[in-house]
Parts: sequence; C-alpha cells; structure tokens
Amino acid sequence: MRNPLRSEAEAFRFLIAVIIGALVIFGAARIDTWLGVAAAVAAVAGIVWWLKDEPVPGAGEPLPKLTSATPPGIRRVLVVANETARGTALRDELERVRTPETELLVVAPALASPVQHWVSDVDGAREDAEERLNESVGLLRAAGFRVRGEIGDPDPLVAIEDALRTFGADEIVISTHPPGRSNWLEQDIVGKARQRLALPVTHVVVDLAAEQARA
Repeated sequence: MRNPLRSEAEAFRFLIAVIIGALVIFGAARIDTWLGVAAAVAAVAGIVWWLKDEPVPGAGEPLPKLTSATPPGIRRVLVVANETARGTALRDELERVRTPETELLVVAPALASPVQHWVSDVDGAREDAEERLNESVGLLRAAGFRVRGEIGDPDPLVAIEDALRTFGADEIVISTHPPGRSNWLEQDIVGKARQRLALPVTHVVVDLAAEQARA
C-alpha cells in the first residue's frame, strides 16, 4: 500500500487530488443528489486505486546495467548524499574504503519541494545543497581525501547516472537518514541503484540527531 505521507511531494499530490475530488463531488451534488453520490463513489475508488502498491517499471524485464570505466591505478568512489553529507558515519565508511589512490566525487541532489517547483523557486534548494556539499567536501579534504563535489539532479538515480558519464567509479556509496525518516529509503533508491548499476553499492545510514547528541 502506498503511503501518501511518505514525502512532501507525495503529500502534496494527495492533497491536490483530495481537493479536486471534493470539488467534483460538490459540483455534481449541486446538479443532482444521486449524481453527487456517484461522483463520491468514483472519487473514493480512484483514491483506493492510487493507494495500491506502485507498479515496478519494467516488472519481469531485466533492467539495463550501467557502468563506467575507471582510469588505471586509480580507485574512484561516487558518494551520493544530501542532508547526511556532513555525517560522521559517512566519513567513517569512506575511511574504511580509502586507499592511497582513492578519489571521491560527492554528489548532492538539489531537493526542491513541489511548492518550490510551482513558483519556480529552486535556487533555495540548490543553495542549501551547495552549503552542505561544501561543508562535507571541506571536512573530507581536511582528512586528506582527494575529493570534489557537485550539485546533482533532484532524482538521486538520475544524479548517479549523470555523474557516471564523467566520473568512472569503482563503487557507489549512498548515504541516507535512518528508516522512517528517509524519503530515499521509502522510494527504495538503494535497491533500485543496485538493480541498475554494475557496480558495488554501499548504503550508509547517518543519524544526525544521534551524532549531535553524542557530540
């Protein structure tokens, strides 16, 4: 069953659907009571259908495998993180996979809300992502990593594919909030990345609240 409140985008679409349904029912009822009842039944049926489990694109068909070449003698790790980019758990994982030849590319998807898209105000989302990205890159450079960062597409999977076109990676590290607080986990971004990519995909859970409490 789809959770209509799993993210701001889902909640926004659900609210718009409910408002439109209510207006249709009201208008139909003004014309005829039974027409209003029929409209209500149709609206409820539509909502129930929408709340059903989402179909998996290409179900039963093999998904294309995406990969990219790495320069000889260099180990490249693509890191995908947004709010968790500054997390200690992420840096600890990168230390674990680190070698003297390791290069990092940190990609931070710019997560704009539906309201921001409606009013064409995505600059704020990019600025927020860039601020977190700069902090993360600065901390990693201070720790001795060879690293650069870039802002990615709002869709994490698209951001990964875009990055792989110019950054041949040996491994991908995806950093998320804990279950229950992560839109990316709700959307199964990690699972979909593992299906689509012919590369190892490591998932790191970063609990920023717990890290701040221990600080």
